[in-house]
Formats: sequence, C-alpha cells, structure tokens
Amino acid sequence: MRFDDLDKRLRQYETAYDFCVPQENFIVVRLDGRGFTRLTKEIWQFEAPFDIRFRDLMAHTVQHLMKCGFNVAYGYSESDEISLLLRRDDDTFKRKTRKIISVLAGEASAAFSVAHGQPAAFDARVCILPNEKLVVDYFRWRHEDAHRNALNAHCYWMLRKKGESVSRATEAVSGLTRAQKHDLLFENNINFNELPAWQKRGFGVYFQTTLKEGFNPQTGETAQAERQILHTDFELPLGDDYGAFVLERIV
Repeated sequence: MRFDDLDKRLRQYETAYDFCVPQENFIVVRLDGRGFTRLTKEIWQFEAPFDIRFRDLMAHTVQHLMKCGFNVAYGYSESDEISLLLRRDDDTFKRKTRKIISVLAGEASAAFSVAHGQPAAFDARVCILPNEKLVVDYFRWRHEDAHRNALNAHCYWMLRKKGESVSRATEAVSGLTRAQKHDLLFENNINFNELPAWQKRGFGVYFQTTLKEGFNPQTGETAQAERQILHTDFELPLGDDYGAFVLERIV
C-alpha cells in the first residue's frame, strides 16, 4: 500500500473528533492542578490554607501561559485553577479544541514543574461563550467561588490547628451560614475582611500599555514608543466593579 493512501485512510481516525470553535464565540480555557489538594499539603507541604510561595508559582504559570503563543486577553487564578480568556479573533490552531486543551495543559504543567522543581500536572477544558455578558458572568462566578472557598478554608484550617479532626472540622464548617463563618473566625482573632485580597478574590494577569523613551539614531532625537507589559494584579475589585473590570479586558 502506498504511504499516501495509508496516511489518508488512517488520518481520519486521528481527526474524526476535531471540533473548531466558531469565530463569533469567545473561548475561555480553564486549567486545574491534578491532585494538588493532596500534593500541596502532604508532599510539597505548603502552609494551609494559603501560602504566598504557592501563589507565586501559580502567578508564574499564568504569566507563562499569557506568552506561550496564544492571544490571551485576560488570565485569572484562584487556588489551583487558572482561567484564560482568548481574544475573540484568536485563531491559534484554527481554534481546534483538542489542540488548545493539550497545548495549554502541557505548557502549564511544564512551567509550574520547572519553577517548583517537582513534577506537577494540569488538566484543561474549553468553555465556549457566545457573548460578552456570559464572559463577564463566567469570571464573576470564579471570583465568587474564590471568596466562598477562602472563607471555608480559613474556618476549616483554623479548627484543624486548634486540634479538631478532619471529620469534625468539616462537619462544623458545613453547617454554618456565611455570617456565622465570619463570626467564628472573628472569635478566634481572624478578621476575614482584613485578609489579603488575593486570598479572597484570586488575582488577574493582563497586558498594559506603557510608554518607553528611546533614541532615534537617524534624527538624533528621543522618542516615545508604546510597549505592552504583563501586569499581575493582586488587588482585584469586587462585585459590579469586577464585572466592569473584566469587560474592559474583552477584546
């Protein structure tokens, strides 16, 4: 059998499930650390519930993903997850979901592992969002999830550090309202409202335009040129203000 015939016959099995996201839709890729709950506490031994060293590893990973070949408008991270909003006109890999997922998961795994010095893996999924409102709603959803998880985590680990078992601490926190969780922390000298914003709301990564002064050797004059720099924002706004903030990032 000629190679061309064999290639054509078998290539169909490789590409049978290819799906390309239609151009008019937004693409958000969400990545999650595989087994990070166990790894961060038992193997890597980061401080619970939050460790700035782990935050900085995640920030490094998001920054890498923003520059690895896709046109990313906004990156957001909370806990061990990352959400990337691709620019609406991004056509990388012809918008094939299998390529987007595999490449970004691989890039995230490699970037985190090299920076940390220990192996780590991320999985990925694609969210197809047809309009700007749903994009804003998506990021507000993850933003609220960060707040909920942070409140639960601080309550849980406060109880664990006081000697409660896993089951008793879990049961105690699950039966409380949000206000009661705030009260529980306050009674133990933790004011949740005064904790670092990145713990409660996650952080964002995006490009900013700056002016850089240069020298034109042909005219002998100084000139200013626009440059795009990557900015990591650990003080994200809240509520409707965050929704407006995300809307500004949509391109």
